[in-house]
Amino acid sequence: MTPDTMSAERETGNTRDDTGDDTGYKVPGLERGLKILTEFSPREPVLGAPELSRRLKIPRTTVFRLLQTLESLGFLERADKDRNYRLGVAVLRLGFEYLSSLELTDLGLPIIEALRNETGLTSHILIRDGRDVVFVAKAQSHTPIFSSVKVNVGTRLPAHATTHGQVLMGDLTLDDLRRLYPEPKLHRFTKLTPETIDELYERIRDDAQRGFAISESSFERGISVVTAPVRNDTGRIVAVITTTIPRPEIDAALLDSGLIDKVRHAADELSQRLNYRPKHGPGAGSKYMKALGI
Repeated sequence: MTPDTMSAERETGNTRDDTGDDTGYKVPGLERGLKILTEFSPREPVLGAPELSRRLKIPRTTVFRLLQTLESLGFLERADKDRNYRLGVAVLRLGFEYLSSLELTDLGLPIIEALRNETGLTSHILIRDGRDVVFVAKAQSHTPIFSSVKVNVGTRLPAHATTHGQVLMGDLTLDDLRRLYPEPKLHRFTKLTPETIDELYERIRDDAQRGFAISESSFERGISVVTAPVRNDTGRIVAVITTTIPRPEIDAALLDSGLIDKVRHAADELSQRLNYRPKHGPGAGSKYMKALGI
């Protein structure tokens, strides 16, 4: 063993058997942190420090420090004001390509391709990563008039300023939003960008109640979208499906074609493939259109 190796072991807290067995190298803090992450499951998506301390037989003060560390790295996020936690998006990033291919990509790509074929519009799947939304799958339009929209997979946009992000934050409470955006004023990209947390929360609640959202040049001039939420087996919003129209407004002909219901149906289909069972039936899109007199 070299002096550098011995120094590294002292700094990290690693140990090694006198027999020379390399499996003796361990970092106790890392091991405990990973054990905490494995306690979360679809059946128990929310856990607190007392319960984790009891299960893992780790002192509660140590559990609190581990939880705060995992939260700071994005592997956990606060589930409520009672110090409970749930898995964060960073867990997804650990094996993003593999996990997304199993669920959102493998399951969702045929759905947005069918939506693209039915509407002629470029369609995407997006997730939220903290204060950003991320495009994780796309079906490019083959229709020349609509083919100018070319957003690459991996593109990030600010969640608070986009309809996609506002729909993705549909599960968040006002306290959740204040923790996510502690600043007094939100950065404005256009005159339609919400300027305060209260304004953002009101918009999120409206979209959540409606079950979908429409944006007409609210983030990027000349771009309109229809977006609907995708939920997993726990009922949480984990993604959105969206269609993009390279026009400042959505014309009546597209709405008359049932565009809103088609996007919502695609989102509902992906939700069902993720084992979500809705409590309420479809139809909000039609009701919205009737309310508009369309």
